[in-house]
Amino acid sequence: MTTKTTTPPLVSRLLHPDVDGLSPAYFGMVMATGIVSLAANQIGLPIVAWALFGVAGLAYLVLWWLTLLRLLRHPRRMLADVSDHLRGPGFFTMVAASSILGSQCLILLELTAVGFAFWCAAVVLWLGLTYTIFTIFTVKAEKPTLDKGINGAWLLAVVATQSIAVLATLLAARLEQPYRLDLNFLALSMWLWGGMLYIWMMSLIFYRYTFFAFSPGDLSPPYWINMGAMAISTLAGSFLIQNAQDAWFLHSIQPFIKGFTIFYWATGTWWIPMLVILGIWRHIYKRFPLRYDPLYWGAVFPLGMYAVATHQMDQAMGFHFLGTVSTAFSWVALGAWGLAFVGYLLTLIRRRPQ
Repeated sequence: MTTKTTTPPLVSRLLHPDVDGLSPAYFGMVMATGIVSLAANQIGLPIVAWALFGVAGLAYLVLWWLTLLRLLRHPRRMLADVSDHLRGPGFFTMVAASSILGSQCLILLELTAVGFAFWCAAVVLWLGLTYTIFTIFTVKAEKPTLDKGINGAWLLAVVATQSIAVLATLLAARLEQPYRLDLNFLALSMWLWGGMLYIWMMSLIFYRYTFFAFSPGDLSPPYWINMGAMAISTLAGSFLIQNAQDAWFLHSIQPFIKGFTIFYWATGTWWIPMLVILGIWRHIYKRFPLRYDPLYWGAVFPLGMYAVATHQMDQAMGFHFLGTVSTAFSWVALGAWGLAFVGYLLTLIRRRPQ
C-alpha cells in the first residue's frame, strides 16, 4: 500500500509558479524596495537599508526567472501584453528596477563595476522596450479610445528614462575623464528627453482626467507615477547640478538646470494633495475595496523617490530647509512599503496553486 504525499500549497506554488497572469509591472516591487532602501539610509537606518537592499536583489532575480519562464510557456500572452495600451508600459519597470539596483550598488556598496553593468542592462532594455512598445502602439490597426487606453502607468516610460540619467550621473562622479564627460552629456540628454516625454504624456492624462467619465476603478495605483516621474526628474537634475564642476557644458547651463529641477519638484509636490484627495474619494466616498494589487508598488515608489529627491535637491541647491520634508516622507515611504509587503505575503500564502 502506497501513501500519497501532499505538497503544502505555498511550497507547491513556489516550485510550480503560475506565471500566465504575471503583471508586466511587477518589477515595480524592486523599484519601490530599492528607493525606500535609499530613503532609509539617508535618515540613519543602515540596517533597514541593507535589509531592503537584500529584498530588492532577491526579488529582482526571482522576477527575471518568472518573466523568462512566462516567455517560454506563454509567448503569445507576453506579446499580447507588450501590444496592450494599458499593460505594455508596465514593462518599463524592468529598466527602472535595473537602474535603481545599480544605484544601490554604488551608494551602499561602492561597487562601480557592478553599477556600470546594471546601467548597461538598463540602457539595452530601454532601447528595446521604447522602440518596440511605441512602434506597436503606432502601427497596430485596432486601438482603444483615449479614456480606455491611457493611465498613469504610461509615465513609467519617463521614470525609466530618468532612472538611466540618475545612474549615469552617479557613475560619472566615480569615473575618470573622458568617460565622466561622456556620461554627464548622456545623462543631460536623457534628463531633457524625459522631461519632454512627461509633457507629452501628462497632457493626454490630464485631458483624460477632466473630459471623460472617471470611475473609482479607473483610479488605479499607477496614477501616483504622476508624482513619481517628477520626483525622479528632480533627483536626476540635482545630481547634474552637483556634477557641473566636472563638465563645462553643465556649468554653462547650470541656472537652467536649477530652474527646471525646482520646476519638476514643485510639479511633483502639487500632485501629492491631489492624489490623496482622489484616493479618499475612491476608497472612502465611493467605497472601492482596498486589497493588495501588484500595481500598489507603483504607489510606494513615488513616496520613496520624493523623499530621496527632496533630500538631494536640498543638498545640491544649498537650501538646507527641506530636510524635515524629506525625513517625513522617508518614514511615510517605509510605512507604505511595509503595508504593501504584508499584503503581498498574505496574498502569496492564501492563494492556492492551480
